[in-house]
Amino acid sequence: MMIIVDPFKPEASKELWKLYTDGAASKKGSGAGLILQSPKGEEITYALRFDFQVSNNEAEYEVLFAGLRLAKEVGVKQLAAINDSLLVTNQINGTYEAKDPRMQKYLDTVHNLANTFKSFSIKQISRGKNARADALSKLASTSYDHLTKKVLVEVLLERNIDNQKVNTISAPPKWTKPFVDYLRHGVLPDDPEEARKVKIRAPHFAISDNKLYRRGYLSPWLKCISKMEGQIFLEESHFGDAAAHGGARSITCKILRPGVYWSDVYNDAATLKKKCKECQAFTSFQNQPTMPLTSITSPCPFHQ
Repeated sequence: MMIIVDPFKPEASKELWKLYTDGAASKKGSGAGLILQSPKGEEITYALRFDFQVSNNEAEYEVLFAGLRLAKEVGVKQLAAINDSLLVTNQINGTYEAKDPRMQKYLDTVHNLANTFKSFSIKQISRGKNARADALSKLASTSYDHLTKKVLVEVLLERNIDNQKVNTISAPPKWTKPFVDYLRHGVLPDDPEEARKVKIRAPHFAISDNKLYRRGYLSPWLKCISKMEGQIFLEESHFGDAAAHGGARSITCKILRPGVYWSDVYNDAATLKKKCKECQAFTSFQNQPTMPLTSITSPCPFHQ
């Protein structure tokens, strides 16, 4: 059973995070803004822009779901949501009944995610006290190009309640097992050469939330994926809408940029480049010699 904590009482838990949300819908566009505040006062500012028609209440639910999802990824255990929507707040608290089928779907989606927290509460405040989230939502609904670089912006292409949820059982990639065993239990492979390679490469990896990550040179931690999942990134990088049929090094950089990694990423990119018919047929070849030519003066015939 969840413990309901009032975020405005002095005896509120020191682990309590606050989530300020607000949504805005208009003819020019629909957007939402949220501010996730830590117990120490640190803030994560987030803006959403919807590529579909929503009402004000639907926008409030969408941004609340996004805020709960963000809090879950950050690792929040105790959360207090604060917004200025009386309808959404009372529906979640059970005071109002959601009669519309779509609103009931939103309500069930938010309840399912809220139940994953140790404690969760939602409170309605006046719009004047929620001015920052309100201004952020209006700015995102008109044009998110003017948002500062400190604001995370996401464009939603479809409703969260329309996403099909499929339960899949996925095993960890096989190539990560030696690193996971060594980092968790200090166990090395029986082969001395493989054990030496694991000990050398292990400091570049770390385990977080039961997932293996690799340190990037000029990027954040890279999530380790299987070779089968990596093929999807390879094909999208080479054959996708934004593809340019680049070389193996170029494809590898495009794959690492989104934050994924597997052990044979460069070799798989080179293999894909060799199998691409367009690259083999239309690649420009260098006709100039690699070394400068040296002229040789031919001697006269019968020269003695």
